[in-house]
Amino acid sequence: MMLAGFEETWFEYEGKGRTVYRRGVGPGVIVMHEIPGIIPEVASFATRVADAGFSVLMPSLFGEPGRPFSAGYAVEQVVNACVSREFRVLAQRGSSPLAQWLRGLCRHAHAELGGKGVGAIGMCITGNFALALAMDEAVMAPVLSQPSLPFPGLPGANAALHVSDAELVNLKKRAADGLQVLGLRFTADPVCRAERFQRLRDELGDAFIAVEIDSSRGNAYGFGRLAHSVVTRELVDRDGHPTREALDRVLAFFKERLT
Repeated sequence: MMLAGFEETWFEYEGKGRTVYRRGVGPGVIVMHEIPGIIPEVASFATRVADAGFSVLMPSLFGEPGRPFSAGYAVEQVVNACVSREFRVLAQRGSSPLAQWLRGLCRHAHAELGGKGVGAIGMCITGNFALALAMDEAVMAPVLSQPSLPFPGLPGANAALHVSDAELVNLKKRAADGLQVLGLRFTADPVCRAERFQRLRDELGDAFIAVEIDSSRGNAYGFGRLAHSVVTRELVDRDGHPTREALDRVLAFFKERLT
């Protein structure tokens, strides 16, 4: 399906192929969309990244590109992810198989576009993927926006990172060598809990940069108790608004690390 303003391409890695939407010129940034798919707000975010001076590569991982968000559509795609072999939504100490394909896309983008490396942002169900990708030296600017895997419910899930022990060891080595990881969340998010960000602080120390937006009861900006999608559905594009500041921080992080 065509996505207005983007070039539709195809990328294959280890026998698996997916549509990748591209836009912009400059260092590469992999945009991994959230549930339920590349909704208009995700496409708008990707456009902002491209307009800031980057080559956006946005693979279609599930859903119908361009289809607007609805609760039913989101539930449908969550169910699909739960039964998919490419996602392991309850895995606490292991990344989803889809991360391997995404690593291949990152290496391809770096080889094609050059520069210091590529950026990668994951959102919600793909948020932790940016962490798994960061073990690869091609990835220089990983961003975790409301990373939601593993889904809550099992003991220890709230603090789990959805990466293997080996991936975490490699990530910590890269952090010691200067890699930084940016994370975004709402403080009352029922899916991306405070324990996960505390675990990232414990594991990565000062290499983890946390942007946490107050969504507690009675918060100053009126965020509801289910506020979740920091740079897409919850974004208020107004100077001084905390979601706009979070978006600006993401763009600045890409510029700091990639240019």
